[in-house]
Amino acid sequence: MRPLLIITIIISLISCKKTTKENIPNDVLEADIVIAFGSCNNQNLKNPFWSQIAAQNPDLWIWGGDAIYCDTENMDKMKSCYEIQKKDAAYAAFLKKVPVTGVWDDHDYGLNDGGREYPMKVEVQQIFYDFIGLPKNDSVRKRPGIYRTYDVKKDGVYIKVLLLDTRYFRSSLTPDPNPKRRYLHNPYGEGTMLGESQWQWLENELSTSTADFNVIMSSIQFLSNQHGYESWGNMPHEVARLENILVENKVKNTFILSGDRHIAEISKKEIAGLPYPLIDITSSGMTHSYKAFKGEENPYRVSKVVTDKNYGLLRFDKAKNSVTMEIWSKNDSLKLSYKQEF
Repeated sequence: MRPLLIITIIISLISCKKTTKENIPNDVLEADIVIAFGSCNNQNLKNPFWSQIAAQNPDLWIWGGDAIYCDTENMDKMKSCYEIQKKDAAYAAFLKKVPVTGVWDDHDYGLNDGGREYPMKVEVQQIFYDFIGLPKNDSVRKRPGIYRTYDVKKDGVYIKVLLLDTRYFRSSLTPDPNPKRRYLHNPYGEGTMLGESQWQWLENELSTSTADFNVIMSSIQFLSNQHGYESWGNMPHEVARLENILVENKVKNTFILSGDRHIAEISKKEIAGLPYPLIDITSSGMTHSYKAFKGEENPYRVSKVVTDKNYGLLRFDKAKNSVTMEIWSKNDSLKLSYKQEF
């Protein structure tokens, strides 16, 4: 039986089992560092997860985009939307226990599927930083775009989180005339996902990283590219550029987090010259999900697709040079678990 099929069967067997501390393996419970992440959170809907996530004692929460839904050019309205979320009682209690960072996607940026054409991006950047809690005197605030790093260090273990901005600099996408697909893949090497300044920053951060693990947070999916919505696949040359950076700089122990899609899944790609597979784990959404999902092609998928509301959890083990990637749903239900040994 092929390894990919074996992995899929194992994940499927795990996926529907309600999980408690009593039946999670000790090597998972004893992780060196735990990071939680998620996306697609409508501030006007109930999020059932904050106390559940806090009970798992994460060392960090990462917003993967769409922390609010507020498509607008009115910055008073934008501030109000962020305030609704920040004053939510469950989230406010969560903030007292868990450090928070993250990126934006289109709906907390202000324009559905928006990129560099959004006219209020300079203003909303500061509002987003206020929401995340970035100090007013942080020099990052003076730089266009919200890309930056966040370091997690604990008991001799170092995780570098690279937070990408896939909105501020992104070129316009090409509409697909097929009504079943939203955007075309650009085969001509035109357009940018990150903008040149962010690309140079990213290569420098990865090539000089001394972290035990590098975690790249991209609001949109990197590997899954056949669904016709927004993804890195709309710009294949940009996908190749990131893969080449990893290979040419011999960047170790790196994987990608993503959101946006209102589903959860795990994708994996073998890249020539990279000594480990590149994983993209998607967790989305927290207050609403794609329950009408009827399937779509993803040549890199190594898990089932979770359509329940969900969030992600990462458990790092330095001694085993591994990370266990999990997708959780309501009532402490573990939907997916995938262990990657580097």
